Amino acid sequence: MAQIRIENVRKEFGAFTAVQSSTFTIEDGEFFMLLGPSGCGKTTTLRMMAGLELPTSGEIFIDGEEVGMKPASQRDIAFVFQMFALYPHMNVGKNISYPLLSQGMPKAQVTKKVGEIAEILGITDILKKSVGGLSGGDRQRVALGRAIVRDPKAFFMDEPLGALDAEFREHMSEELRALHDRMNATTVYVTHDQLEAMQMGDKIVVMNHGVVEQFGVPQDIYDWPATKFVAQFIGSPPMNFLDFSGMVGTGTTEVRLDDIPVQIPESREGANGRLTFGIRPEHVKLDDTSRYRGKVIATEYLGTTQIVTLETSNGLIKARLSSADKVRVDETAGLTFDPRTITLFNSETGQALRSAANLEVLGNG
Repeated sequence: MAQIRIENVRKEFGAFTAVQSSTFTIEDGEFFMLLGPSGCGKTTTLRMMAGLELPTSGEIFIDGEEVGMKPASQRDIAFVFQMFALYPHMNVGKNISYPLLSQGMPKAQVTKKVGEIAEILGITDILKKSVGGLSGGDRQRVALGRAIVRDPKAFFMDEPLGALDAEFREHMSEELRALHDRMNATTVYVTHDQLEAMQMGDKIVVMNHGVVEQFGVPQDIYDWPATKFVAQFIGSPPMNFLDFSGMVGTGTTEVRLDDIPVQIPESREGANGRLTFGIRPEHVKLDDTSRYRGKVIATEYLGTTQIVTLETSNGLIKARLSSADKVRVDETAGLTFDPRTITLFNSETGQALRSAANLEVLGNG
C-alpha cells in the first residue's frame, strides 16, 4: 500500500476550471473520503489520481513516485466504478481472475488467489454463476474482488454503492470498511453522501466548486467547520445560521443577538460588518429563564428525538431535543447555547473566525 500526495493540482477543461490548486496527503492505509455535491470536482480529482485524466498543472505522488503524467496502467492502482463495469460474457470467477490472467500469472496460482478473495467477500458459492443474474450487492462484491485480487498500491472508488437501495447500501458500507481494515489498504472513496463519509472515513476532504474547503478527521470537520459551506453540507439537519451586524475583536467573549448578550468562545481573530452565528441543532437548549426567545413554528418527530423549528428575530433555528420534551406549536421558548459549541463566520467570505475553543480542540493553540 502507499501514501498519496496531491500538490497544487489543477484541472481545466477549456475555460472551465474543475479543480483549483488542491493540496492534501493521504497516508498509507487510510480510508480517505472525497466529499462534496455534484460538480464540485471530487470525481475529477480521483480520476487524475488514477491516471484517467491528466492534470493541467501540479504534482501527484503515489508511494513517493511522481505519476501525474503517467497513464493508469503504470500506476499500480485499482478502480471500482459505480456501475460495476463487469464483463457480461464471463462468470463471476472469470471476472475476478481476468486481471491476473492478463498479467500472465499461472492458472494454479490464479485459482488459489481467486478462492482466497471469494472467501473474504463471501461469494464462494457464486463463482460459476453468470454476473447478469446477480443482485446489485453481489455484483458490487464481484467488482471489488476484481479490484483487490491484484494487491495494488491503492484502491480508488467512485461512488461504488450509489446504485444500491438505502438499506443494502448501509450494509455494504459496513462490509467495505471491514474489508479495508482487514487488508490495511490505502483507499480513496468519492461520495456526495456526508453520512457515508462520516461513518466510513479516517480523513475527509470537503470540496465545493473545485476548491478544497476543509481537510481533516470527521469529528473536527463536524465540530469546527472552516466555512459556512462545510457547516451547512455536513450534518442533518445542518448547522443553524443567525445573521447579525456587529464587531468581534480579539479577546471578545460575547456577541449580541437582538441586543441580548450571548457568550461565545474567546475570539483569536477580529471581524466587523455582517457576521453569522453558527450552532448545531443538538447544541440548542430550551430554557424559559433565557431572555433570547423564539416562537415554535414546527415539530418533527423522529422516534427518540424531535426537531423543533423556532422563529427568532435573527432567523429560523432548529433544535434537536428529546421526544420526551413537551413542545407546542405557537408557544414561545427561551433559547440557550453552550459557548464552546458556537462558531462565528464572516458573512461575506463564509470563513469561520478562529476562537480559543476551536484552536484548543484542533491542537493549534
